[in-house]
Amino acid sequence: MADTAPVLEIRNLHKAYGDLEVIKGVDITARRGDVVSLIGSSGSGKSTILRCANLLEDSQQGEILFKGEPVTWRGSGPHRHPGDARQVLRIRTNLSMVFQQFNLWAHMTILQNVMEAPLSVLGRDRSEVESSARKYLDKVGIGDKCDVYPAQLSGGQQQRAAIARALCMEPEALLFDEPTSALDPELEQEVVRVIKALAEEGRTMLIVTHDMKLANDVSDHVVFLHQGLIEEQGDPETLFGSPKSERLQQFLSSTAA
Repeated sequence: MADTAPVLEIRNLHKAYGDLEVIKGVDITARRGDVVSLIGSSGSGKSTILRCANLLEDSQQGEILFKGEPVTWRGSGPHRHPGDARQVLRIRTNLSMVFQQFNLWAHMTILQNVMEAPLSVLGRDRSEVESSARKYLDKVGIGDKCDVYPAQLSGGQQQRAAIARALCMEPEALLFDEPTSALDPELEQEVVRVIKALAEEGRTMLIVTHDMKLANDVSDHVVFLHQGLIEEQGDPETLFGSPKSERLQQFLSSTAA
């Protein structure tokens, strides 16, 4: 069951902040090797879905399943929260998140940043983790930056270090939250190249992005969100080539401008 089940499945997800309902019943599935991109204007709920999937935010209704295993909840509605701390840790370490703002530790070298979670969270062997960390830093093209500190790197290099850190957890899936939006266009391309290479390897990824070209190039499935609901979804060729909904047509013409 677990091997054939999707890596991540979200069913009828609802999320509100007080009286403001941000997600109004969303279904998203990512099978092994799928690249699913979430697009939509600011405030459409894209990043919130990612944070709920990774259990960084509590949702009020709906199911989240990791490899067929449903999250265990306690309470209901605004009082609902995950009920099994070990399950939360297992899911979170298997859905590695790459944030918009890198979130690297300023007082640690790049190598130490990448090694920290596998050592402290997973308790893996130090020499094995170091070897793995160096391999992933090489993979993202900054293997020569192991001993420098984040402040000495460009934004693009910092984001690539953050991707190496996520990979070093050996996760089942990578969750990218606007991975290029804090970067200028030249540095953005460094990160896009890495994400494309990961997609070609068949890694399972959920990507929240404002970059339509990236979504078009790497995705198997694209989800367009509008006001907390899925307005339209499909393969990138259909979604970008012949959008059906008027709202998606407006959105794409505004991003192309």
